[in-house]
Amino acid sequence: MASAIADTSFLIDWIRYSKSRLIFRLFEVIYIPESVLTEIRSERSLTWIAEGLEEGGLAIFPELPDISREALNLVARSRRLPIRPVDYPEAFCLVAGRRLDLTVLTENGGAIALASYDPEYSNVKILRGIDILYLLWRSGLINSFKDELEIYQQETKHIYSRRDLDRYREHLK
Repeated sequence: MASAIADTSFLIDWIRYSKSRLIFRLFEVIYIPESVLTEIRSERSLTWIAEGLEEGGLAIFPELPDISREALNLVARSRRLPIRPVDYPEAFCLVAGRRLDLTVLTENGGAIALASYDPEYSNVKILRGIDILYLLWRSGLINSFKDELEIYQQETKHIYSRRDLDRYREHLK
């Protein structure tokens, strides 16, 4: 089973989903960088994280100097590219993902664009909420991908674009 690292955009949405704890069945551990943890404010999110830490599904990823340095360089570099820029917490996740072969969990458009634009990060596996729902369905942990996607979008208020949905068109019939 693989491990993952999650950024703020992913956690804020995912934690609102009523079956959010199922994600722990897909990953050995999900790391939360210290920089992401400092951005989390809601009591519900902090409680979910505290429970995940206590149960062992989550772990805090420390600010390692070499990863931090590369993340800061990536933030600066992303500002010069013709894509949406990446902020530090997302850059940290991308760098850690690349260096340590962690799946990056994000909903951040800049991080997603950077991974497809920059050859250095093209091998980083990035998953969004819709991808996690698909994996849960393929693993038999949810009964209907289509129904759960509708529930997820309703509960989280995160509505996926037609382009995002088209990737899974054949499974949403």
